[in-house]
Amino acid sequence: MELIYPHRLSTLGHPQRLAVFRLLMRRYPDRVPATEIARALDLKPNTLSAYVNALMQVGLVTQERVGTSLRYAVDTETMRETFDFLMKDCCRGRPDICLPRHYIAAPLERPAADRKFNVLFICTGNSARSIFAETILMTLAGDRFVAYSAGIAPRSELNPIAIEVLMQKGHDVSGLRSKNVAEFQTRYAPTFDFVFTVCDQAANEECPTWRNQPVSGHWGMPDPVKVDGTDAEKHLAFHQAYGALHNRISALVALPMASLDQISLQKAVDNLGQIDKGAVN
Repeated sequence: MELIYPHRLSTLGHPQRLAVFRLLMRRYPDRVPATEIARALDLKPNTLSAYVNALMQVGLVTQERVGTSLRYAVDTETMRETFDFLMKDCCRGRPDICLPRHYIAAPLERPAADRKFNVLFICTGNSARSIFAETILMTLAGDRFVAYSAGIAPRSELNPIAIEVLMQKGHDVSGLRSKNVAEFQTRYAPTFDFVFTVCDQAANEECPTWRNQPVSGHWGMPDPVKVDGTDAEKHLAFHQAYGALHNRISALVALPMASLDQISLQKAVDNLGQIDKGAVN
């Protein structure tokens, strides 16, 4: 059995196979269509097929057919087995020399008494979905959380329908503005406790290194800005995105933060990303 572990490590040693694996890790627990992986990594279909086949052969990735689409996900049990091997065999079971420092202290690091949880929502343009999330969280629990939002696109502006929906829901939109994620990667930026991607494209991008190893979640949903059709159909798409985010954020603020460790909180955040998933896809 131990012979498989060198093969897994060797498979991940190939830069582009590693890139596929990292993208799937960023999208966990989603299953990602092959076409989306190929587009995100600029790979030809036959090249991607060779990479995922190699990852599947060593058990790192699983495949599922949904209609005519092949979808892929990381096999987390295989990853645990591999890390167990590295920890027990190579490191002789010594967490003090092998685990990153922030994992040795298991309890969730909580804000000081005079600081709230800082949360960042990221999407492509910071024009609708992440703006919704920022506004909803500040409205629901501004006494315990400080919400920020940003986009990965170089330039963007607030979508007028998104602003209209927020105003209809009774939110204050006077301080909203579109921001780029680079604004939150300087040494003067807040230290984040949570970072969420609310669109697939943002999750597919290379992740920046965030200080303090925040709890991260992927809450992907379709972009209402891209919906074609009548005005009524466009407004419906925005209301659906707002509703799905409202449900997830309501569940987030209801979590018993004081009694959850880092791993339990991460699992809860992953589960929240599945709320209303069918309704918005």
